[in-house]
Amino acid sequence: MRRDKTNYYLDIAEVVAKRSTCLRRQYGAVIVKNDEVVSSGYNGAPRGRKNCIDLGRCLRQENNIKSGERYELCRSVHAEANACLSAGRKNCIGSTIYLTGLEFDKYAKAECCIMCKRIIINAGIEKVVYRIDNDNYQEVDVQDWIKNDEGLELLK
Repeated sequence: MRRDKTNYYLDIAEVVAKRSTCLRRQYGAVIVKNDEVVSSGYNGAPRGRKNCIDLGRCLRQENNIKSGERYELCRSVHAEANACLSAGRKNCIGSTIYLTGLEFDKYAKAECCIMCKRIIINAGIEKVVYRIDNDNYQEVDVQDWIKNDEGLELLK
């Protein structure tokens, strides 16, 4: 049986995630526009810097920092950010980004952090698709992030 296109692109994101250099989680992102892969990215240290996998340690892990907190202590650039940087804004406008997260060979929640949401909004991406498991996924309209601005909650 032929794989549907959404899961096909999520499968590609899953393969990309396996290039991750993070000790905690592996994330992969694929940007698709007009049914063509424009860019991909995985989480890892900036080019030229040592990766956690090479250092054999993770500062956030050593300090039991929960997911979604203290990103400034993380050496990695997120998969979404790397994919957007590789594609450039012109290639991102009107596109869809497909995200897959893995944690010790199990699917991890692949939702975007608040910083990656901002990058995706500014890149002009229209839709985000998160893998839930091998065959299921969730689609998010980026306009919903704009309308439901969680950043306003921080100002209260």
